[in-house]
Amino acid sequence: MVSKRAGVSKGDFYKQFESKDDCFLAAYDDAVQGIYALVVAACKQSDDWATRVLDALAALLGHLAREPAQTRLVLVEGLRVGKGVYDRYQDALLSFVPHLREGAPVPSGGVSPPEATDEAVVGGIASLLSRRVLSGDVERLADFLPEIAEFALAPYLGTAEARRIISER
Repeated sequence: MVSKRAGVSKGDFYKQFESKDDCFLAAYDDAVQGIYALVVAACKQSDDWATRVLDALAALLGHLAREPAQTRLVLVEGLRVGKGVYDRYQDALLSFVPHLREGAPVPSGGVSPPEATDEAVVGGIASLLSRRVLSGDVERLADFLPEIAEFALAPYLGTAEARRIISER
């Protein structure tokens, strides 16, 4: 069925992939790598931490909204396949953490949030997006930017400052 839908013979399919699972993993890994590259490139557009976070989130949400099949693959279907893909998913989430942490401001009073905050923010964003995808809102993910941005910025800047920055964008 896969080779028929792809318009290739079974023989050609199996020249490229050992199994359907191998094909799925290749598609999953390719999608994650593309998303990672897109987000990292967006992070490099500004020296200001909050602007980098907003640029990265805008690029991510725009891409996910434009690529609904890929979005379902990464945020929904990949998590249903099994431990091997779940481990890849967790590794992918953790790969974004240093980019969020880099240059994050120290709140007034000089006490930074615990390092687990970075992981919680990245994981929380992924969870929120997965729920939106499951509810059928893939094409409208870009509209979710203000809420996701506040979720990402508030632990570092406080809610009032996060909302101010988002409203000025």
